[in-house]
Amino acid sequence: MHQRHVKTIAILILLALSIIPIACGGPTKTLPGKIAFVSNRSGNYEIYTMDVNGSAITMLTNNSAVDEYPQWSPDGSKISFDSSRDGNWEIYIMNSDGSNQTRLTNNSADDSVPAWSPDGNKIVFRSSRDKNFEVYTMYSDGSSQTRLTNNSAVDSYPCWSPDGNKIVFNSNRDGNWEIYAMDVDGTNQTRLTNNSAVDVFPKWSPDGIKIVFNSDRDGSTQIYVMDANGSNQTRLTNNSADDSVPAWSPDGTKIAFNSNREGNWEIYAMDANGSNQIRLTNDSSFDAMPAWEP
Repeated sequence: MHQRHVKTIAILILLALSIIPIACGGPTKTLPGKIAFVSNRSGNYEIYTMDVNGSAITMLTNNSAVDEYPQWSPDGSKISFDSSRDGNWEIYIMNSDGSNQTRLTNNSADDSVPAWSPDGNKIVFRSSRDKNFEVYTMYSDGSSQTRLTNNSAVDSYPCWSPDGNKIVFNSNRDGNWEIYAMDVDGTNQTRLTNNSAVDVFPKWSPDGIKIVFNSDRDGSTQIYVMDANGSNQTRLTNNSADDSVPAWSPDGTKIAFNSNREGNWEIYAMDANGSNQIRLTNDSSFDAMPAWEP
């Protein structure tokens, strides 16, 4: 497995999460939409889409580099992702069928983990261009790249709130990995979690009421959900394996995630309360980083 993925997904409890970038039975037909994900089933890490019953798996990218962290635009017409195809990690967008792959960032630093604003006009991402990872925004054409956070720690994995007013992210600024929220101009940075564990990969629910994330506070990495103000933190998965990188369905009733509970990384879905956990992919390769089509 590519070393970057081992550190980003399989060993989330390590500090390497900060320095290396990086949603068994068949599902019912009631699950909505498509899911984009990353897989090395072709021998290289590429971006795919599939129907939620695991069928119609389609490769969208095809090159010798690593393409990862797909995120749909709000209207479903485009997918942003990061790639090492030009020698370092940069952010790209493409049409949802894989056509018109276009580079948005261009510098010698690591620009990665993009996420769209709810109106589709902007993209939030992390960058190491100022020596450590900070959160930035830019327009969806790559213009007006603006730094939002500024400290000596690592700020990473940002996600825009559905109302467009807040950005949630994780940071190790207080000595361990916690989840924070801030206004979209970078002000009012507020810590939402507070424990000695690793709390990372936050994602707002479509109605903006909840934030899903993963944490190793109870031993292995599991999926949790909390109110948007950090209250009512509740564990959704419970097993000795690692469950991580959650992603909401567009109606907020389901959560996709990746898990190694069957011995290798596969994509699963469950109800938003943690019930009815079902496996979506079944392959000997690495399948991870799910993102649900809007």
